[in-house]
This record gives sequence, structure tokens and C-alpha cells, in this order.
Amino acid sequence: MTHASSVISSSSSRRGSRLAAATACARSIRFARRASAFAALVILGAGVSGCNKLKARDLLNKGVAAFKNAQYDAAIEDFKQAKELDPGLMNARLYLATAYASQYIPGAPSEQNVRLGNQAVEEFKEVLGIDSNNLSAIDGTGSILFQMAGTPYDPKKFEESKSYHLKHIQLKPSDPEPYYWIGVIDWTLSFRANGELRAAYNKDHVTKQVKDTDPLPAALRSEYAAKYAPLVDEGISNLQKALDAPPFSNKPTTLSTRSRKSSRSAPSSPSRPTKRGHNSPDVARTYGRS
Repeated sequence: MTHASSVISSSSSRRGSRLAAATACARSIRFARRASAFAALVILGAGVSGCNKLKARDLLNKGVAAFKNAQYDAAIEDFKQAKELDPGLMNARLYLATAYASQYIPGAPSEQNVRLGNQAVEEFKEVLGIDSNNLSAIDGTGSILFQMAGTPYDPKKFEESKSYHLKHIQLKPSDPEPYYWIGVIDWTLSFRANGELRAAYNKDHVTKQVKDTDPLPAALRSEYAAKYAPLVDEGISNLQKALDAPPFSNKPTTLSTRSRKSSRSAPSSPSRPTKRGHNSPDVARTYGRS
């Protein structure tokens, strides 16, 4: 190889090295720019998220104030916006469900009223989809389902309501309320069935009517006891557990309990069942015994 060729080769090699170095440097710069842009987006996203959470909490506080003043429509809009801004803000979800439930009137047949009840159930169940052990949502669902089950009479809703009280017992067996509600639901179902049997019998025996104070005829008594005696026994057992537990007043008030107390249309407690259209429980009559 001549000296000129060697010089040319060496020069080409140096140019190639410089080109490679420049290319690598350009790649590094582009990577750094992309990394910086990504970091900026992350910081920006975190900032937006933080702002949204602050706005959500402000809307929650605003909604709570409206809720306490019985301004339920305004409260609902605030809670809905808070929920959208911060889906993880559980109190916004719970208050939204409670605001719907607070407007529900048991037995009112209007579409709007039924929709309020269904919206309350839907919102409570959304909370349970996130946190299946949330007692406020469990109690709230059980409560609104119970209220919706009475008129029109829907035994499936009563049973669904009972399932939530059973869930509460699984989580906190020392609480008296769920035992009480199970007893009330069992009595409601068995009492209703007893009344339906009497009505059917009286329809077929016009000249031999069974009064409300009379025991069931022997044939009906056996039929009724075979189907509903376990339910009555379960109800009595749960009511006894409620009586044996610490007084209701010793238990902290939950969000769902507050909603029943603050509701402008909430029914009276089943401790006074006549206000719900029920008579006082009569075990002798329920079984058909004199």
C-alpha cells in the first residue's frame, strides 16, 4: 500500500468514527428529549390528578352542606361531579347513593320514585364493586331494598335485602341491627304468607270464614308449618340475638343509618311495625295455634 493510500484510508476511518460518534450523540440527545418530555407529561399528569382530587373534595364538602339542608338535587350534582373527578373518593359515592335513597318514598308508584330507589341501589353496589366489605354500602343496600320490597310486595327483594344483612353479620357478628332486620324480614314474609292462605281459604269457604284472630284450619296449618316454620324459627332466633347483643344506642351511627334518620320521607323504624302497614307479630296466629 502506498503512503497516499494509507493516508486516505486513515482519514476515511477517522471520518467514519466521527460520524458514528455524531450519530450516537444525536440519538442520545433525542432520547434525552423524549425522556424529558415523558417526565414532563408524568409531572403534568400528576399535577392534574392532584388538582382534580382537590376539586373533588371541595365538591364533596359543598354537596354535604346541601345534603344537610335537604337540597338533594344540588347535592346529587355535586356528588356526581366529585365522583367523576376522583373515582376513588368513596365518601362521594356513598353520599350520592344516600342522597338518592333519602328521596325515595316507600310505596309511591311514580316512575321517578322507583328510579330514585334503583339509582340508590346501583350506587351502593358500585361501592361494593370496589370495596366488597364496605359496611355503609352493605347496610345502605339492605335498607333501600327493604323499603322497595313492601309496596308492591316483592318477596325476592326482601330476600335480597336479607342477604346484605347476613353479609354484615359475617363481617361484624357483634352488631345487633342485622339480626333485628333479618327477624323483621322473616316475620314479614311468613305473616304475608299466612294472610294469603287465609284469604284463599275464605274465598273457597264463604259460609265458614276464618277470622284474623282464629287459628288456621288443621290442613292449612300443616301446609303452612311445613313451608314457613323454619323461616319463623330463624326470625325468632335472630331477634333473640339482637336482644342479647349490646344496646343499639352503643353502636356508632353509620352513613346509611344517618340517611334513614335525616330523610324527609323515611319510614318509621320497624320497631313500630304498624307504621309500615303491618300488625304486631303474633306467633300463635302465624302458626295457626290457638
